[in-house]
Order: sequence, then C-alpha cells, then structure tokens
Amino acid sequence: MKRKKIMRKKQKNILFLLTFLAPFFIILIIFKVIPIGANVVYSLQKTYLNRPGEWVGLKNYVKLFRDDLFWKAMKNTLLYLAYVGPVNVIGGFLFAMLLNAKLKGRTMVRAIIFMPYVLMTTVVGITWRWILDGNNGLLNYYLSKIGVEPIFWLSNTKTAMLGIALASIWWTIGYNTVIYLAALQDISTEVIEASIIDGANSIQRLFYISIPLVKGTTFFVVLTTVINSMEMFSQVYVMTSGGPSYSTLTLVQYLYTKAFREMDVGYSSAVGVMLFFIILIMSAVVFLLLSGDNTAEKSKRKKGGRHAI
Repeated sequence: MKRKKIMRKKQKNILFLLTFLAPFFIILIIFKVIPIGANVVYSLQKTYLNRPGEWVGLKNYVKLFRDDLFWKAMKNTLLYLAYVGPVNVIGGFLFAMLLNAKLKGRTMVRAIIFMPYVLMTTVVGITWRWILDGNNGLLNYYLSKIGVEPIFWLSNTKTAMLGIALASIWWTIGYNTVIYLAALQDISTEVIEASIIDGANSIQRLFYISIPLVKGTTFFVVLTTVINSMEMFSQVYVMTSGGPSYSTLTLVQYLYTKAFREMDVGYSSAVGVMLFFIILIMSAVVFLLLSGDNTAEKSKRKKGGRHAI
C-alpha cells in the first residue's frame, strides 16, 4: 500500500511538472523545432517567396560549396569571431576581477560597463558609425591630436570589420563581465583566506583558484560568445550593409540577402542549414575543450583548505 501511495505521489508530481512545462515545450516546438524542420525541407527545393517550389535534392548545397561569396562570408564571420571572441572572454574576466576587488566607486563602474548592453542595436550601430566616420568621426578627431592621419574605418576593406568588432566589443563585453563577476563572488572566502595563510600571492590565487573555479562559467561564456559571433547580423546591417566590396558580409547577412532581396528561399535555407552545422561543430569543440566534471571545484568552493592551491 505504501509503495502504491508513493507511486501515485510521484505520478502526480510528474503530471504537475508537465503541466507547467507544457507551455514552454509548445512554444519551443512552434517557434524552434518546426521552423528548423521547414528550413531543411526548403533547402532541398528551388523555391522563391513569390512562387511555389520544386524539389532539387542537394543541388542547393552543391551550388553553395561552389559559391565564392559564401566562402567570403564564412571567412568574414570567422574573422569577426577572431576579433571579438578573445577580447570579450578575456576582457570580461579581467573586468570582473577588477570589479570584484574592494575599490571605491565599483558599483558605478559596474553600471557603466554593463549599460551599453541594454541599448538597441540600431542605437549602437548609428553611434559607432558616427564615431568611426572618416571625415568627422570622434575617433579620428582624437587620433589627429597625436598626429595620426584620418582613417576611413568603415569604407576601407582592411579596417571595416575591425570597426564593427570595436563596436560589438563595447556593446557586449559588459554581459560577460557580469556573468564572470557573479561566478567570482560565488567562490568561498574560506578558500581565499586559506590560500593567503598558505602564502599564495595574487598571481598564484588567480591561476590556481579563480580561473579553475570559474571553469564552468568560462564554458558558458565562450559558448555563447561563439554562437553570438557566428550569428552576427544587426551591426553589419546598420553600419556597413556588408560593404565595402563584401569585406563585412557575414553568413547571416548573406542569408538575409538571398532570402529577402533575391527572394531565393531554397538557397538561403541551405545557407542556414550550413550555418547551423558549423555552429553545432564549434559548440562541440568548445564542449570537449572546456567542459568537465566540476565536482572537485564545487567542493573546493565549499570546504577550502590547503588543497585549494
């Protein structure tokens, strides 16, 4: 009888949980699963927005691999990731270390660093387009004070992507800073105190305590940074529209152009599927490199002691 009561109670709990989870799964299926499935189907068709399609199998993918513009967009996207990724991850961690220290005015500095992240993309893009303007830009104004000739950041193929990366770093680094700051504040003070008693200096505490104990957070930060960088679109759309000479054309910008300007839904869907698999592979690599069993790290947070160093 007791076993039956326990089973009934478990069934009620499961039903209770499913009741609350049902809206989430419904929304997930409608807005995620179905569109992804439809995207795969469209990628196997030659279809346009203004007329029905016909099945072509893998022809869109064959065309994709022979498309020089697709590979240029891929190269630009990876270049953007190379610019933004390391700075956002390492810079976010260093800012968090600084803000975690007992300094005057750190609350205000936290707000200043995170404030750009709440701005709309359009505001960020227009603001940085003015800052980086070759003729009347704010950056060139200050560079001229030290004798540097005007640089046409967004109209030069060599500097356009760098300019977009600068805007993106300013806009998003505050998010990573806050995530790292929360992780650093979660480290037990007993661990820090024990390391000080053992004679560990600040550099040793950084490499043997802070960095290992935020490994899980680093995994999350790196993963989200990679995904967001590979899906970058709005900054390019507002600041350069993919120019000059396609030097800032990204994969999502290319997908958008094919779908909504050239109306080629089938081909743009193939680009989307390829982007999905690229992100999936990169996420798997990040998972293999940074994930792991954090049980020992969690125990260090709680217990502290000599073994923490």
